Amino acid sequence: MMRTDWRDHDWQLIHTAPQSPTLHMALDDVLTHEVGAGRRAPTLRIWEWASPAVVIGRFQSLRNEVDSEAARRHGIEVVRRVSGGGAMFIEPGNTITYSIYAPQSLVKGLSFQEAYAFFDAWVLQALGELGIKAWYQPLNDITSEGGKIAGAAQVHRGGAVLHHVTMAYDIDAAKMLDVLRIGREKLSDKGTVSAAKRVDPLRSQTGLPREAVIERMVATFRRLHGLSDGSLRADELVQAEALGHTKFSSPAWIGDVA
Repeated sequence: MMRTDWRDHDWQLIHTAPQSPTLHMALDDVLTHEVGAGRRAPTLRIWEWASPAVVIGRFQSLRNEVDSEAARRHGIEVVRRVSGGGAMFIEPGNTITYSIYAPQSLVKGLSFQEAYAFFDAWVLQALGELGIKAWYQPLNDITSEGGKIAGAAQVHRGGAVLHHVTMAYDIDAAKMLDVLRIGREKLSDKGTVSAAKRVDPLRSQTGLPREAVIERMVATFRRLHGLSDGSLRADELVQAEALGHTKFSSPAWIGDVA
């Protein structure tokens, strides 16, 4: 297999109406599979969230990461994704989340670290055009002089790579600390004040509405790599909805496996 370049592929954009956290998890599973099987062109998907969520990594312990009682109190759903990495605190309108579903040929021969940097380069360029000096911080962060902006996770399966990123647009730091245990431990000696500094929202750095930041990101991807407007196929949505109701909603998947 020869290594391919971005422009060797006909990239498609999916950006639909808000969807549930569980459906987002299932869509990542289905679309990665479809690209790997050659039934879908490589795709950039911009997520819109229908409700708040905590997304934990594939290998994280639910009880170690999340205060489930606090999550219930705030009406926050806890879901588990197919990739590794850390917990993400999501509120609709406060985050920018995207997935890239790519053939493995795009990162052939690259180390994990090189693959993360490779998949995030276009975003760094988009942020630069918005006046944010941002850089890739190994292994899976995008950071700036004002603090961390985003966290990425990746998984390779069936001939495809899933690379997804959650960016902080605006964050309710107090609520995040209430729900995520790990944040409390890291910050307990420093006080809650520093929580807002650890994840510095894009809103404060750009002064732009979230939609304008997304618009610039999509335009930058289009300019650098080519991008056509696409859509979810009906069969993909049906598959994802089924998986959302079974695998991704099941206590065995979300909870701690003994």
